[in-house]
Amino acid sequence: MDDIKKEADGLEVQEETEAEEAKLNIENIENSKAEYLLELETPIGESLRMKLEKIKTQKKKRNDLYKAKFVTNTDIKTLHDNFCHLMAGEKGEGDAVYNIAGRIMVFRRHGKATFAVLKDFSGQIQLYLNIKNIGDEKYYEFLDLDIGDIVGIKGSVFKTHTGELSINVQDYELLSKSIRILPEKWHGLKDKEIRYRQRYLDFIVNPEVKEAFIIRIKMIEAFRKFLTSKGFLEVETPMLQSIPGGATAKPFITHHNALNMELYLRIAPELYLKRLIIGGFEKVFEINRNFRNEGISYKHNPEFTMLEFYQAFADYNDLMVLTEELLKYVAKEASGTLKFNYRGSDIDFEGSWDKMTMIDSIKKFTGLDVNFDKDIDDLRDMANNNNLKINESFGKGKIINEFFDNFVQSKLIKPTFIKDYPVEISPLARKSPKNPNLTERFELFIGGEEIANAFSELIDPKDQFERFKFQVKSKDEEERMTGKIDVDFLKALEYGMPPTGGEGIGIDRLAMIITNCASIRDVILFPLMRHEKDI
Repeated sequence: MDDIKKEADGLEVQEETEAEEAKLNIENIENSKAEYLLELETPIGESLRMKLEKIKTQKKKRNDLYKAKFVTNTDIKTLHDNFCHLMAGEKGEGDAVYNIAGRIMVFRRHGKATFAVLKDFSGQIQLYLNIKNIGDEKYYEFLDLDIGDIVGIKGSVFKTHTGELSINVQDYELLSKSIRILPEKWHGLKDKEIRYRQRYLDFIVNPEVKEAFIIRIKMIEAFRKFLTSKGFLEVETPMLQSIPGGATAKPFITHHNALNMELYLRIAPELYLKRLIIGGFEKVFEINRNFRNEGISYKHNPEFTMLEFYQAFADYNDLMVLTEELLKYVAKEASGTLKFNYRGSDIDFEGSWDKMTMIDSIKKFTGLDVNFDKDIDDLRDMANNNNLKINESFGKGKIINEFFDNFVQSKLIKPTFIKDYPVEISPLARKSPKNPNLTERFELFIGGEEIANAFSELIDPKDQFERFKFQVKSKDEEERMTGKIDVDFLKALEYGMPPTGGEGIGIDRLAMIITNCASIRDVILFPLMRHEKDI
């Protein structure tokens, strides 16, 4: 009887939940309808209403405004490549008919002849329609199309007397009707808020924008190619984690209904990749999405992409050599060059990259001798004298790091490895055998931006436990963990982890430098945006 009662109670709760969800769905539909009606009341709404009326008329003439398929046999770039040699007024070879498809971007009507511009992913080309070639009915139907409509074209190639490569259209099909009105040709789409929010519109109106994303795609392909050639295996680790770990960052929290447990979107894959090293995988990497519930800036997005890799029996010195070789390869493969301009600064990836310790870099760029031999009160006085705000909880390591962050990082334009970071800010890195206050850790800076973070991994479970405890108890909100220590990871360490070098590389930031994009939003296809109603 108890089991039956539990089942009945469960069904009752389920019915209540479904009823609430149905009510919420109705509210969402009504809200969406209200937003759409409000849009029709704007100045653009009047044009939209007129177009909707026009489409009603077109539907009566055409059976289908949205086709299922159109078979192409080439693209626009290939036509330009193959027929660029034609002279003005010259036709392509023989009676070859080419099938291409794309979006109409421009109309120029001249009585019984019409010119239009068709754009596909590879480029754009001029269309020429003559009423004699295509017939009255087809010709005037074409004139009834709109900018933005997607069409399939069949025709031959020729160059006009002005030297414009064109398609002499023999037939066409409307494949998909564009209801919305594209931004005006001459003004384009320049509002960044709209460009990021409606990225698809950005690509339609500003085709050059996609070049940065093509380079980014090639970068990721190059990362994979290089690492696999070096014997690394690509793996996948959980995005939903019961304990956030692998970095000091505030996580996003979610809830799994069936298991009735709180989960976190991962802030880093590090602890799972290390489990694989413990389990016998000697070289692993993951191109991963991470999520951090923190601020947004020109170089921060709450959802971002990183490459993280681990190599057993290696240390941070080995990774510096590997990183320089890797990034030179990726940059060359993706962009064809090793010379870049980022935010007005020329950056050259060629030659040997600089290496210096954090403490030496502070002395080089500021003249200040900031080190662990000084009393902490003296370090605080030095910070105050240089207008640095220091939290009372900061130890020597964090104070030294503040000097670096505020006075050094922005000056590291050419590729530079900064190494030997304080233990206090490196909870997962191995201590330096030369100085117990430091760790075997480096960060790579290019164009004043942190691009990579790596270290000889901490493999002593007792030391790791003490550092986890420090994080949990930290008074610094940025550093403090959720109050949970990953006991399973510590257990894994107790089975023995080989000496290992591990590294994370920020793909978004590297893409910014290679493509000279001023904002991380320019290299993320769909960056996080506020709700429009909140703007």
